[in-house]
Parts: sequence; C-alpha cells; structure tokens
Amino acid sequence: MGKSETRTAHGVRPPKKTSSASPRRARRPAPAKPETPYHHGALREALLQAAERVLERDGLAGLTLRAVAREAGVSHAAPTHHFGDLTGLASELAAVGFRQFNAAMASSSDAATTPLERALARPKAYVAYAQAHPGMYGIMFRTERLDYSRPSLHEAAEASFAGLANAIGAMRQEQISEDALTLNQGAAIARAWSMVHGFTMLLLDGRLKDILERLPEGTTAERLFEAMLTAPVTGKLPDCP
Repeated sequence: MGKSETRTAHGVRPPKKTSSASPRRARRPAPAKPETPYHHGALREALLQAAERVLERDGLAGLTLRAVAREAGVSHAAPTHHFGDLTGLASELAAVGFRQFNAAMASSSDAATTPLERALARPKAYVAYAQAHPGMYGIMFRTERLDYSRPSLHEAAEASFAGLANAIGAMRQEQISEDALTLNQGAAIARAWSMVHGFTMLLLDGRLKDILERLPEGTTAERLFEAMLTAPVTGKLPDCP
C-alpha cells in the first residue's frame, strides 16, 4: 500500500487532493433599490395624496387610515404616526383642500380683465373647484369631522375667509376688516357665501335638474349661475351703532 493511501474499514481511502483551486469569488453586493418617493420625509405628503385619491373615489365613508395606507403602499401604522387618528388625517386633508381652493380663486381673479369678469371670477372658480373635487369640497365643510385647532387647517380656512371678505370689499368699494365687521358687511358676506355655497350643493346633488329642464333649451347651469350673480340686489340693512 502506497504512502499516500490509508486503509479504512471498507477498503482503501483515496489520497487527499492537494488544494489548487482559486480562492472563492467575492459575492457581488445586491443592487441598490431605486429610491422611492417616500424617502427624505416625503411620506406625509404621499399619504395626503393617497387620502385625496381615496376620498374622491370612495367618498368620506371610505376614508379610513387603513384604506389610505393601502393606497399609499405603506404599513398600516404610517398614517397613525403622521396624523394621530382619522380626525387628524381629515383635518390635514381639508387644509390641503382649502389651499387648492384658495389658489384656484386667486388664479381666476388674476386672469380677469374686465370689472364684470372680476365680479364673476371667484364665484365661478368656487363652483368649478367643487365640481372637479367633490370629495375634497365636501370634507372642507364637514366641521364635525375636523379639528380647527390644527394650525394648518386654521390658517388655510382663515385665508379662504379673508379672500371672500376682500372680494366683497372690492365690490362694495370699501375696506373690510376680517376681525370686525359691520352688520351690512357681515350681511353682504353671508349673502354671497350662501348663494354660491347653496348653488354649489344643489348642483352637486343634482337638485337643479328640475329648474334647468324648465328653462329655454340649451341653458346650462353655468348660465343660470351667471344670471343669479348679475341680478340686482336691492335693499340695505342699517348699520348698528
């Protein structure tokens, strides 16, 4: 038996091979995952965008923290971490709505070139925003679901009221303070808001169909609204001392 062989219980064990293999090839690092839009603190914004999609698609009843997390493709805990609860999420979403709403109003006013266009611009933009974003518009005025102590919502809602007050002041050719109104100023603001908001809700709910069917053929809801806005308003309440 040769020197390089050893006997085992079952026969001769072959000689050990001399290791001549090259060293193991180093494992290549896994390719880095592409950066998602949720990096660098953008998750909060992504959740709000997802919440808006859920709201517009499924309505207020479908707006839940879990639904928003699913829509954004994140863990169920993510909305709670950023907004606390559903009231917090709804309030921040309403703040987004008010900012969009305010921007649409300002843009429409800037584009107007005549006094009549300026008078009609904001009310028409109001209705147009509600038609394009009925879910967002609805949640903006659901006070029982919102927390107005949250700074973002409070500031956005106050900016919306300031825009309305300034528009009424421009029509009346007087300066209106947002903090102290005369009775006439308050009545003018309430009258304008009631007309536009009431018309908007009737339009969204399909309740103007009966009136439109009785009007001359081809009369649109927009034309009806313009007629309402341009109709003269008579009478003036006395200012309280």
